Amino acid sequence: QVQLVESGGGLVQAGGSLRLSCAASGRAFSSYVMGWFRQAPGKERELVAAHNWSGTNIYYKDSVKGRFTISRDNAKNLVHLQMNNLKPEDTAVYYCGAARQYPPPPGGVDSWGKGTLVTVSS
Repeated sequence: QVQLVESGGGLVQAGGSLRLSCAASGRAFSSYVMGWFRQAPGKERELVAAHNWSGTNIYYKDSVKGRFTISRDNAKNLVHLQMNNLKPEDTAVYYCGAARQYPPPPGGVDSWGKGTLVTVSS
């Protein structure tokens, strides 16, 4: 199992940037696909980006392509989400998740972080 803790959320103006980080601990970190998910009020949790161990499989939700970048530092057990050109519709609680499959649907995630809030003002 793996334990996950997110950080880096906050309030930013539209067009600005934030970088989220997910720190992982526990056994078998390298066996997981890592993903970033988000959930806005009144909406279901959705996959934003995913990254397997080697980087041979990387996924982005269509609406964030060209704006967000997921990266994984296996030596430090960290996963990052660089978010540029943020839009108000990006406002949500962002969660780090660990899964066995690629791409990982929310129902297939084995471990979740507690989330970090991102608020984008207009």
